Amino acid sequence: MLHKLVTLNHIIEDGTIVIVRLDDADEAYRAADAAIAGGIRAIEITLSTPGALRVIERLVETHGSAASIGAGTVLDGPSAYASISAGASFLVSPHLSREMIRTANRHQVPTISGAYTPTEIVESIEEGADIVKLFPAEIGPEYARAVLAPLAHVALMPAGGVSAANAKTWFDAGVAAVGVGSTITKAARPDGDYSRVTTAAADFLTAVRGARQR
Repeated sequence: MLHKLVTLNHIIEDGTIVIVRLDDADEAYRAADAAIAGGIRAIEITLSTPGALRVIERLVETHGSAASIGAGTVLDGPSAYASISAGASFLVSPHLSREMIRTANRHQVPTISGAYTPTEIVESIEEGADIVKLFPAEIGPEYARAVLAPLAHVALMPAGGVSAANAKTWFDAGVAAVGVGSTITKAARPDGDYSRVTTAAADFLTAVRGARQR
């Protein structure tokens, strides 16, 4: 139970999950490692990344409890169990997977369930999801604001199209956290300098802190 609380605190206190969805396992590990060096405490390695489970294992071995390493694109119960066995401390799906949520709850692992409509959001929390991922989020912050008007008790996290430049509009709409991907994880691609990822991660956290100030 304490591990679950630590993970949720990492996500909610920082308001940020970095989503690593890359085509190479080594690049995924190095990008995640560099993002953690920039202060990120919640990293999602999507299972669409080659060798994702081994990447999760390596990051857990390297960082221990200093960062929460989660698995994303978890589509079913077997994928959820495999991710937990690899050391994932939270699970994320792009849709409502009841099997994923039940498997995670059985092991006291937090879940972030993908949803789009109010019905899907309510069904996700009824099934026991800890956070609901608004996906796809390109529809924008005004949709989140409208949904949260009657569902203000839901911890909503948009994923897709979130940047340091627009983070404030999302938090002003009432979201609990945001998921950010390529603007951080692909920052090293021009020249292979992963310090660019570290800087991008630190800059994003600074933007989020500023966005949450009232």
